[in-house]
Amino acid sequence: METTPRIGLGEVAKRLLLGHAIPSSQAEHQLLPKFLALPVFSSDALSSVAYATEEMMLVLALAGSGALSAKLPLSIGIALLLAIVVTSYRQTVKAYPQGGGSYIVAKENLGTLPGLVAAAAILSDYVLTVAVSVTAGTIAVTSAAPTLAEHKVAIGIFFVGLITVANLRGTKESGKLFAVPTYGFIVMIALTLLVGLIRCLGTCPTADTSNLPLEPVLGLTIFLVLRAFASGATALTGVEAIADGVPAFRRPQAKNASQTLLIMAAFGITMFLGITLMAHVLHVRVDENIAQTRSVLSQIGETVFGRTLLFFILQIFTAGVLILAANTSFQDFPRLSSILARDRFMPSQFRNRGDRLVFSNGVVVLALLAALLIYVFHGELTRLIQLYVVGVFTAFTLSQSGMVLRWRRLRTPGWKRNTAINGVGAAATGVVLVIVVATKFTHGAWIVMVAIPILVSGFLAVRRHYDRVARLLGRHEVSAGALRRNRFLILVRDFGPETVDAVAHLRALHPEIVIPLYVGPGSGFAETAASWEEGAPRLGALAPLPGVEHGLSRALRRFLRTVDLGPDEFLTVVLPEVVAGSSWLQLLHQRRALWLKASLLFRSNVVVMDVPLVPAELENERRMEHPLETGSSSVLIPVSGVHDATARAVSYARSLLPAEVEAVFFATDPEESDRIIQDWVARRMSVPLALVDAPFRDIGPPLLAEVRRRTAHPGRIVTVVLPEFVVGHWWEHVLHNQTGLYIKRLLLLEPSVVVASVPYHLDDVDGEATEASA
Repeated sequence: METTPRIGLGEVAKRLLLGHAIPSSQAEHQLLPKFLALPVFSSDALSSVAYATEEMMLVLALAGSGALSAKLPLSIGIALLLAIVVTSYRQTVKAYPQGGGSYIVAKENLGTLPGLVAAAAILSDYVLTVAVSVTAGTIAVTSAAPTLAEHKVAIGIFFVGLITVANLRGTKESGKLFAVPTYGFIVMIALTLLVGLIRCLGTCPTADTSNLPLEPVLGLTIFLVLRAFASGATALTGVEAIADGVPAFRRPQAKNASQTLLIMAAFGITMFLGITLMAHVLHVRVDENIAQTRSVLSQIGETVFGRTLLFFILQIFTAGVLILAANTSFQDFPRLSSILARDRFMPSQFRNRGDRLVFSNGVVVLALLAALLIYVFHGELTRLIQLYVVGVFTAFTLSQSGMVLRWRRLRTPGWKRNTAINGVGAAATGVVLVIVVATKFTHGAWIVMVAIPILVSGFLAVRRHYDRVARLLGRHEVSAGALRRNRFLILVRDFGPETVDAVAHLRALHPEIVIPLYVGPGSGFAETAASWEEGAPRLGALAPLPGVEHGLSRALRRFLRTVDLGPDEFLTVVLPEVVAGSSWLQLLHQRRALWLKASLLFRSNVVVMDVPLVPAELENERRMEHPLETGSSSVLIPVSGVHDATARAVSYARSLLPAEVEAVFFATDPEESDRIIQDWVARRMSVPLALVDAPFRDIGPPLLAEVRRRTAHPGRIVTVVLPEFVVGHWWEHVLHNQTGLYIKRLLLLEPSVVVASVPYHLDDVDGEATEASA
């Protein structure tokens, strides 16, 4: 008997693309040294210097060429702000080494609602970071190859896809990949500034845009200066990423993260001031039209190097770091989403780690959202960047304010100095937030300001759902020890091989009461009834299902309403079917059976037992002539938690009177295993619980191994009993892992295995039953 799962073409392709799966035990080895952590978590902050000066100049240019001289004092102010924020976040890193950044700090010190506002702000910023970084990188590409400008949207989405694949391969793998463009960019910027300064020791070269006419559209007002400052403040994006990702650093994590923040600040401030100064001395000018194809940095490079090899190397590294700056978001969006999911503010799927120990669902969702933004905004950097800084400075302000309250509350040694540092940070970022909102509101910032409360409302709705489910599942109204009666109702279309196979399974369960119902065409009833009487003489007389000609699901539901079931009694509906393959197309082909199963899931005390006749059994013609008279029955109950739904499934499993019954918990986390054992003993579940290691966080292979270990015994039939609770609204489906559906598909082709779905209907406080499969 085969004991390992078959490897299909899809699995082979997945392994070639993403690499081999990494066991949970290797998580410690995936932690990052500072050398790799810098490009992973700081590529956004470092790359933003490539366009921060340009965004500031675009605003000043509205007041004419003379206004461009204001960029130098503005850049000094922005550099000072960056130093303040980095210093403040170093305090955060030391105080919260578990990560979570602005969300954790604000939630713990300001309350749940401010924490969720910070989370919504920073998540929206991460999505915008990917869109802006990739778009800026695309512009760097088109600056070197202007003929590609008309394809910038497709190029941007393609780059998002590449970064997604790189991140799905794992944090350490992506760090190695992104180290080259990040450090290459730093080296090329340093070389550009050095060569430019050396050339300026004599006569400074002049950019070819130095004579670009910039007619004043607006006056150089305080409002315009503040708007330019807000645009240049994009240089601060990504600073919080290290505070969010502290757990990804090598130990000592807080110390290494704090040092990496300092290194990032030193590089970022030096490059930002250098690029602004070089744009000034080379007389670089820019307007909206030029910015679409020639960035300020590309003009500096072309002026300093000419269109030589060094210029193209600068453009390559600039494009590379801008595109890969999105990696900062790909690291922190999934990580923050997993923390929110842990706190039950986001769907639980965001907590799941993929084969490479990354939060794969968060990576994929971020990629889809960013690609959508690039498409909707036609890959235009100036339009996207207007949405950009609101979320950043909202999170900054809330985080630093929370730290001030923390120091004042704890009064640990040095608390006055720490309070002053974070207080200055909170005040500075708060002022900038007001400036950003005031100057960018009509230019697109309003979109983020509307999105944040919508996201917060979504977080709260998800939390209410999970709290309600936990409350209803934890009522302790179901006793696993109670032995309940079980009637069986089998649907017979003809006495073909699938019916014979279902009869064999029924006999192995030794049922007391069987109700066979004929659901085939009326003309075939007599022949099928005769075959039934001969082949299944002790399983009751076959009778036609009334009204089946008007629809099987409707007729069966009407019949079930006539069956008088006691509160401590189950009715198992046995569905024989022939299955030729396990693909999703096969499931769609059998849509009639799927619809029937779904409709029966809503019936209280009704359990659906799917008995598929798989190819391995269909080839055994002996089954058609000599149905299995007796056999041993083994019941397996996969469990993910200990609650009323599990207790109901255990009670159902015992009603089958099996020769062997066992619950199985697939352990992916040692802490979870300890909790499950304690809860199992406390609930007195009356059946043994086995802990099975799932080192790759996928229950499929260990579940198949457990099933096949049992079916290896001749004549052994395994019934897998799935606890499934039923939720109330269609949107609540996405809040649950759909593990039951995965298990059903996984076991669809397993010989001598049937799956029984035991629904647990959650009731509202007023007693109204809710519906929909969890």
